Amino acid sequence: MKALYEAIQAYRPYNEQEEKDRERLLSLLESGADLWTRDNETAHLTASAWVVSPSRDKVLMVYHNIYQSWSWLGGHADGDRDLARVAVREVQEESGLTHVRLVSPEIFSLEILTVDGHEKRGRYVSSHLHLNVTFLIEADPEEPLTHRPDENAAVAWFTPEEAVERSTEPWFRTRIYNKLNAKLVNTQTGK
Repeated sequence: MKALYEAIQAYRPYNEQEEKDRERLLSLLESGADLWTRDNETAHLTASAWVVSPSRDKVLMVYHNIYQSWSWLGGHADGDRDLARVAVREVQEESGLTHVRLVSPEIFSLEILTVDGHEKRGRYVSSHLHLNVTFLIEADPEEPLTHRPDENAAVAWFTPEEAVERSTEPWFRTRIYNKLNAKLVNTQTGK
């Protein structure tokens, strides 16, 4: 918990959303609540990845079964204290990619995400929060992709702009995917 707390504390927010979410994440981590597993049905830690081609002209997305939308890749910490490792594992599981590279162990983005109640594997999951840490990951768009039928219906590469357009979730399009693309441009220019 200490390493994550220190990483979030050192993280420089990109915008007001990240400032507010960073403050809340630090407060929740200070609370001593178990945030590492889904046993905490109110809020738990997740890791996401903005998966890009080495040339940064493509973004990998999955068509998420629950949300019926194209979305980024990621998943629950489920007790793993290394969220970068969680992000890499989730990318491999959800896309079938075997060769992925964490661009940096540093946090790329922070978000607190609301998750509406839904059915998963025949059981109802109540509404809750995902305390999300995002990492930038590179992969080769020529490597074969496979989808994971229990979680997604498809996996595909898009231009960064198309990745935003393909999402049917307005909040994600505006607050997350556009932000990630803007930050991606900053990584190319060294800002």
